[in-house]
Amino acid sequence: MASKVRLFVDCPLAEGLDVPLAKEQAHYLFGVMRLDAGTVISLFNGKDGEWDAEVVEAGKKNGKLRCVVQTKPLQMPPDLWFYFAPIKKDRTDFIVEKAAEMGAAKIIPVQTEFTNSARINQERLQAHALEAAEQCGGTFVPEVMELQKLPKVLDHWDASRQLMFCDETLVGAKEALGNVPRGPWAILIGPEGGFSEAERERLKRQPYAHSVSLGPRILRADTAAVAALTVWQQHLGDWE
Repeated sequence: MASKVRLFVDCPLAEGLDVPLAKEQAHYLFGVMRLDAGTVISLFNGKDGEWDAEVVEAGKKNGKLRCVVQTKPLQMPPDLWFYFAPIKKDRTDFIVEKAAEMGAAKIIPVQTEFTNSARINQERLQAHALEAAEQCGGTFVPEVMELQKLPKVLDHWDASRQLMFCDETLVGAKEALGNVPRGPWAILIGPEGGFSEAERERLKRQPYAHSVSLGPRILRADTAAVAALTVWQQHLGDWE
């Protein structure tokens, strides 16, 4: 019997391997979803692709699955890092979820001069990235990094990685990516108050930075995140 349940597990996956379940996973599968022995679910671990696995032991506090067949190979995202300034809790969660769904390989919160949030819950945000991968059929889970200050990020920037800098002062302009190289890239989204003049000028001086407009309207930070990822994916990513 097949199930639409899809679960991330932190262990190797291969034909015939048994996968022990943590208490929380067993409760979800057998207490919440009411699955029985013999049910087949989908597993992924971010490394070995997606596998069909059969429930061989179903208990209230533990259980065991057995890998049967690989249904998807590991699908790596483009080499795209996504930098954003944290905003209100729920909207920051939304940004992380959408970045994971839309193909960011790494997600990095940054503190700018006008960033309102001085801290993040890295563990919670990583859980949101994992949940997004579970729900969208992805086989890769992007790492959510700890909060970093923008000046420090730029001080240690690898110039071989191009940067798409979303400049809110260009609203309505025709600034787009244009003819730019492929390879490692990053996207930078500012806070609700925008970038400071000093931050903007520093970014514009960098040979690897490309200022872009996200259209004729000023977007909220969470909307800008989705718009920027869409622009990049259509121009340089794996949507082509």
